[in-house]
Amino acid sequence: MRTVGVVVNPIAGMGGRVGLKGTDGNVEAARERGAEQRAPDRARDALVALRERAPDTEILAYGGEMGAEEAREAGFDPEVVGEPDSDETAAADTKDAVRAFVDRGVDLILFVGGDGTATDVATELDEVDSDVPVLGVPAGVKVYSSVFAVRPEAAGRVAATFEDTESREVNDIDEEAYRGGEVRTRLRGVVEVPVAEDLQSAKQVHAGSTEALAEAVAEEVELGVTYVLGPGGTLGDVADALGVDGSPLGVDVYRDGELVVRDGSEAEILDTLGDENVIFVSPIGGQGFVFGRGNHQISPAVVEQSEVRVLASPRKLDETGVLRVDTGDEAVDESLRGWTKVRTGRFERRMMKVV
Repeated sequence: MRTVGVVVNPIAGMGGRVGLKGTDGNVEAARERGAEQRAPDRARDALVALRERAPDTEILAYGGEMGAEEAREAGFDPEVVGEPDSDETAAADTKDAVRAFVDRGVDLILFVGGDGTATDVATELDEVDSDVPVLGVPAGVKVYSSVFAVRPEAAGRVAATFEDTESREVNDIDEEAYRGGEVRTRLRGVVEVPVAEDLQSAKQVHAGSTEALAEAVAEEVELGVTYVLGPGGTLGDVADALGVDGSPLGVDVYRDGELVVRDGSEAEILDTLGDENVIFVSPIGGQGFVFGRGNHQISPAVVEQSEVRVLASPRKLDETGVLRVDTGDEAVDESLRGWTKVRTGRFERRMMKVV
């Protein structure tokens, strides 16, 4: 029987749809903008998948919404190893949970959050000199480290079935620089992670020139159509070609020659949509995510009202392999899966599979 320690960062990802690009230090700002929790739901999805495949798994969990509640809702009877010190959970709670899991000899630490949570887990494992394997359930705004499963359900399956582990990197981003349009990453740790196909790769920052592609896209925009421009360098080139000052790491809305929203939240984007809407997005290099990583503002509600067009350089597609979606809405994800035509140049397109 396998023993799994579960810890959830309940505020992870709250800043995504409201345009904060991260929640570290911005919980109150996120709440003021109407942000809702997403980590508990994703924790339950992972734990339900784990229980379906390995119902006899012994679960140790941190108290309250940091793991115990979600484990019970998934059908487990967890052993609670500690409780948060206050209603406002903190990195110290995650670290306390990790230390308790190591002391009790768990076979795997299943954590729910983003790169910041992964950093807390890796830092504590290094502090106690432990090589207990870990696996991340993606719930944060930034999920660039290679220690996460591609989806919550995949994390549950991997936790139930893995047989071997390998070393992978934990990287985190400076959120203040990120909000200002600059990506600064640094290695925060190396941990053991289950070997599985359903784990994401680390983000690759550079993936080929897209200037000709961007110019072609800009030439073909139509009056009266609302265009939602996702984050990243490829869409930054499109904004430049359109002659507007886009937000490199935010989501912008363009219509009839001007930005009607710059660095918008989900609510702001929804308010500006018209009768005909087009979303331009580019997959994250190395990972292949089109939705669900760094662009939560483009929510299922936005996708349902829009046509999706994917843009990428050939090099990025070569390095990515397949495209992935993780919007948090299974029906929307299913509508996006299958083969899609990705524009790679002024005239060139390539068929890619969305999984």
